[in-house]
Amino acid sequence: MATIRITIFDDNNRFRESIGLLFETNHGFELAGSFPNVLNVVENIADSHPDVVLMDIDMPGINGITAVKKVQERFPKLPIIMLTAFDEDDKVFQSICAGAMGYLLKNTQPHNLIDAVRDVFNGGAPMTPSIARKVMLHFQQQNTSAPNDYHLSEREKEVLAQLVKGLSLKMIADELFVSRETIKTHVKNIYAKLHVSCATEAVAKTLKERLI
Repeated sequence: MATIRITIFDDNNRFRESIGLLFETNHGFELAGSFPNVLNVVENIADSHPDVVLMDIDMPGINGITAVKKVQERFPKLPIIMLTAFDEDDKVFQSICAGAMGYLLKNTQPHNLIDAVRDVFNGGAPMTPSIARKVMLHFQQQNTSAPNDYHLSEREKEVLAQLVKGLSLKMIADELFVSRETIKTHVKNIYAKLHVSCATEAVAKTLKERLI
């Protein structure tokens, strides 16, 4: 199993250090970088070569949402998870529109954070359940037209529904009593049918077009 390199941006030193220690002491992870602000975010990422970035929102100088936009322009395939205390609708939607692949609250349990990082590394789009509900309600309000038919099977719709809830691939496998490899196959088929390349796009399209 490949080692996942993590870079953290958070101005709370104690929180940043505790998250860094969490990943340093768990097998399969490596702390690539830890920074108290995003003033030099592009250079920091270029130097640390992370596989996944954990990004706070409220930081001095430049906020995390602006930083996500900068990172996506330079490293469009690098997955970023917002890890923040904010659950306001505007912060959530701005982060997702900026290119964040996941959105978790800082009270997320450590084992769930670890699962989320693995999930986003494998193409998932982890969200705290309360955040996923906000996103779902937002897109439902934005679109009242009849949903398109992408010829998803009933099982694929079940898997897609779990993705929308913010569940990791492992959690979906446990929920549906199948192997993780089976879920990965379903997810691959879902991407192909929806004409998307990642879980974030699949979830966004699902919510926007009310597919489930």
